[in-house]
Amino acid sequence: MKVFLASSNPGKLREYRELANGSVLEIGLLPNFGEIPPFNEAAPTFAENAAGKALYYSRFTREVVLADDSGLTVLALAGAPGVYSARYAGPDRTAHDCVLKLLKEMQAKEGNERRACFVCVIAVARQDQVLAVVSDFVEGTIANEPHGFQGFGYDPVFYVPDARATFAELSPEEKNRFSHRGKAFRKVVEFLNLSASLPGSPTSNSTV
Repeated sequence: MKVFLASSNPGKLREYRELANGSVLEIGLLPNFGEIPPFNEAAPTFAENAAGKALYYSRFTREVVLADDSGLTVLALAGAPGVYSARYAGPDRTAHDCVLKLLKEMQAKEGNERRACFVCVIAVARQDQVLAVVSDFVEGTIANEPHGFQGFGYDPVFYVPDARATFAELSPEEKNRFSHRGKAFRKVVEFLNLSASLPGSPTSNSTV
């Protein structure tokens, strides 16, 4: 089944393609994505942003569209960076800048104050209709300094106790097993597999 990812983030596209490996899904970037006026992710929740984005970009193709909104939430920072994770240090700053800002704000935090959670919400849409919205999360802590060179975003400072490493220290396969995006995507695959097998389903006529 051909599905398009509504994202300009190369790290996300790479992860989704790795996650889809071995499944019935073929993940591609939405054609001419860079030429489409961007969706304004201004909603206060991950779910609203993901659903709005999937619905918006589904109007530019006949195939199934996936869109996600994901981010880091830190209890001691009242849930920040949250939906602003990608632009935490400012709209024109880099992911490295966002990590540095987070570490600065966490300098005086210790123990349980460093607990954090990565959240991912994925919306599935086709031709101006939202078909599903799924979510999942992974708990961890904010490391005192970056470790590892894999992944992207906050991965170097997000330590996962079950893996005994930061996301950036894990191989792509290991990260996908633990990650919020991996967990949510497996729910998407299950939904699409079931939906495609039902007569009259909106996904039953997708390209295979």
